[in-house]
Amino acid sequence: MANSLILNGHDLTLTDIEDVAYAGRRVGLADSARAEVERSRAFVERLLETGDPIYGVTTGFGRLADVYVSPEEQVELQRNLVRSHSAGVGARLDAPAVRTIMLLRANALARGHSGCRPVVIERLLDFLNHRVHPMVPSVGSVGASGDLAPLAHVALCVMGEGEVTLEGVSRPTGEVLEELGIEPIELREKEGLSLINGTQATTGLG
Repeated sequence: MANSLILNGHDLTLTDIEDVAYAGRRVGLADSARAEVERSRAFVERLLETGDPIYGVTTGFGRLADVYVSPEEQVELQRNLVRSHSAGVGARLDAPAVRTIMLLRANALARGHSGCRPVVIERLLDFLNHRVHPMVPSVGSVGASGDLAPLAHVALCVMGEGEVTLEGVSRPTGEVLEELGIEPIELREKEGLSLINGTQATTGLG
């Protein structure tokens, strides 16, 4: 990937962001970042083996934090978390804003502190590199508490649901991913939370 931006989670610049958001510069994941992400994921999986409560992974969220979620339901929990928060309204954000949001979220995950698998980051980069832009409504963030709704709309498309634009045309995500040969992701434990718990929409618009 000659002249590509290689994310390691630590040295992204405003010029890099501009190049990706407006000029379509391709993006890859650094090997060092991949190793950190894999180490973080292995830690999550070791915790899961203990059976101890893990907020938002083996328990519910918020007031449901003391509700145990069985191993059989933990993947469904992440999927439902994303679906339930994909409730933004208003005009959709433009392509440069959405590209910035995806780049910033991928960069944050590349630090290896979120417990997701590398494939989650890779899928965000696939969207950037193929110019597939999720439909992200402009209203719905709760600000400093997290851009849960905007990021959930991105995560929904990573799952193969929702709507995206490709070459300026709005289409169902699943249809576009199939056409491009990109596999949607079945989010595993912690990954829904990892995708939506951040302020990258606020930062990206800023």
